[in-house]
Amino acid sequence: MSTVFNFTFVPWFRSVAPYIHKFRNQTFVIGLTGEAIDAGKLASIAQDIAMIQAMGVKIVLVHGFRPQVNEQLRLKGQEARYSHGMRITDSVALDCAQEAAGQLRYEIEAAFSQGLPNTPMAGARVRVISGNFITARPVGLIDGVDFLHSGLVRKVDTEGIQRTLDMGALVLISPFGFSPTGEAFNLSMEDVATSVAVALQSDKLIFMTEVPGIRVDLNDPESEIDTELPLIDAKRLIASLPAPTQPSDPGFYLQHCVRACEGGVERSHIIPFKLDGSLLLEIYVHDGIGTMVVDEKLESVREATMDDVSGIVALIEPFEKDGTLVKRDRTEIERDASNYTIIEHDGVIFGCAALYPYPEERTGEMAALTVSPQSQSQGDGERLLKRIESRARAQGLQSIFVLTTRTMHWFVKRGFVQVSPDWLPEARKRKYNWDRRSQVLVKKLS
Repeated sequence: MSTVFNFTFVPWFRSVAPYIHKFRNQTFVIGLTGEAIDAGKLASIAQDIAMIQAMGVKIVLVHGFRPQVNEQLRLKGQEARYSHGMRITDSVALDCAQEAAGQLRYEIEAAFSQGLPNTPMAGARVRVISGNFITARPVGLIDGVDFLHSGLVRKVDTEGIQRTLDMGALVLISPFGFSPTGEAFNLSMEDVATSVAVALQSDKLIFMTEVPGIRVDLNDPESEIDTELPLIDAKRLIASLPAPTQPSDPGFYLQHCVRACEGGVERSHIIPFKLDGSLLLEIYVHDGIGTMVVDEKLESVREATMDDVSGIVALIEPFEKDGTLVKRDRTEIERDASNYTIIEHDGVIFGCAALYPYPEERTGEMAALTVSPQSQSQGDGERLLKRIESRARAQGLQSIFVLTTRTMHWFVKRGFVQVSPDWLPEARKRKYNWDRRSQVLVKKLS
């Protein structure tokens, strides 16, 4: 095994470990579009889901079958009919939907049963259990359009699903529901997945779709994906858009994410199935790959508490080892925990800085400014600096200073000026390490 592999794998695995720990025993509802299966992505997606389940996540998989039903209709010489973004399901379309659902269920169960050697499925035993978990009702007439056998979710058998999940099985749900009288209804995958997520109060609802997410600029198809969208902004965006009728419309999946978050689901995601490993990237990487809708911002800047000490230590330790930071005694960090400001994202600390005031000289030292390599170049360092400046002003300080051996230019760009070590407050000067020869930089606070 190469040294380069070791060098990259170890820090990567350490960065992923907090998410593995956090998501253990949580419940994820995954909505998989029929387009993903039609594109030949089922095998790789099944492998990724099997890995996620092996790491302790409980999975409910809801599949769609839009292109498969359309193909069945085409073979029978029929055309697919839609209105208000929903399929009009006549008796022929209902038969096609039942055929497509049966075929897809067979394919999905087969994909989770492969256990191929030299693949992520090697040795995996994924039990797939499906059932009549959904009670449905008819859509009825909307604006004079009769949707016939198209339905909406009326009730979810949460007890049955939860019992199956607790057995260690993956729950597979087709977009079909039945009325109390046994009448079958064709449902949309999006409605079923959202209803199940809300009923279970799942930790995540993830749509694997033909769209990459919500772009920052909807008028620019090349603009970046908005990786974290607060619920209030998502609702405002939907209100500004025309009613979605096609899966490619920005509001098509977003409306279901909003509904899920309003119903108590902590996080809802829109990710592209075309990108290999998108499910893993969205769940186990800091910024993810698609759009996540949350009820509030997951990233926050706040003052540290004693509970954050272990996270701070884990963050700064690699920088102490390579000499970027001066090694600090752990008892000192515990004693001074309230001096630290941290950036926390989804329960994981990705940045920190400490303020040590010298009130007699009306100045303070900003120390241990650290940002995780996984989230650098995203402005977190500046956010920490601004918070430290704010804390210093609140304490009546007129300046802050830093000691650094490697990042002088970063501070100079942000208004710091180099001074002699003799400038330091007397108490700090006595602790100055002349062998390390750190540069002293000062910034006056307005």
